[in-house]
Amino acid sequence: MSSLATHYSARDIEARILAAIRAAGLDPEQHLSPEELGALDHFHTGGLRASRELLELAQIRAEDHVLDIGSGLGGPARLLASTIGCRVDCVEMSPDYCAGAALLNRLTGLEDRITVRQGSALALPFADDSFDVVWMQNVGMNIADKRKLYEEIFRVLEPGGRYAFQEMAAGQVAPSHFPLPWATEPADSFLVSPDEMRSALGGCGFIAEVFEDTSDTHLSRTLANATPAMPGRLGLAVFVVDLAQKAANARRSLEEGEVRLVRGVFRVN
Repeated sequence: MSSLATHYSARDIEARILAAIRAAGLDPEQHLSPEELGALDHFHTGGLRASRELLELAQIRAEDHVLDIGSGLGGPARLLASTIGCRVDCVEMSPDYCAGAALLNRLTGLEDRITVRQGSALALPFADDSFDVVWMQNVGMNIADKRKLYEEIFRVLEPGGRYAFQEMAAGQVAPSHFPLPWATEPADSFLVSPDEMRSALGGCGFIAEVFEDTSDTHLSRTLANATPAMPGRLGLAVFVVDLAQKAANARRSLEEGEVRLVRGVFRVN
């Protein structure tokens, strides 16, 4: 998950989630749907809509076992589990987000299909050939060692498995407008160009099935979930400090070609 949020304790995360849900007119004592929570728990460019589009590209099946890396509060995992019926394992570095994800899994009745673990994308706590699909949205730009990241993803995928992702990539010049949703300052951002990304994945043994730059065609809506919500409505502002400024800087960076938005599905031989 991109570094959107200020650090909170696990108890604070749970309290903020429950308060936001109640303020939006929802009852946490009743069964909630992933769609009702979508504005709150999809911490990536394009929000719930982008997750649905990636789901369609990835062609995930009910029998697939999926790993969501950098899963944050688990919005995409719940979308996959509820829409497709597949099993999803989540790996997230922040114990606070792990606690929040576990709470939301219970509130949506999906805790039997989703497992949440604290861990690093560079040292995945799983055996080789464990998953049919690895899913990742807006995580790689916070990881400097792309080679190690892709090697770990390749390692845990079964032969024929797919890696479905959405990422911010480097544009023509380095980003100059900070803070951004994933980086408070330049030292926090580890972007590579789309060509470098594709080359690194190929070097690890992946074969591209889909790889596309969606920056221009989707600019008008890529940052929709980063717009501060109206009072009484769910939104990322529940957790994110300076959301409006970060969203404006990200949009300006896209418009000026400093960053690109790409997505893809790559397969293991």
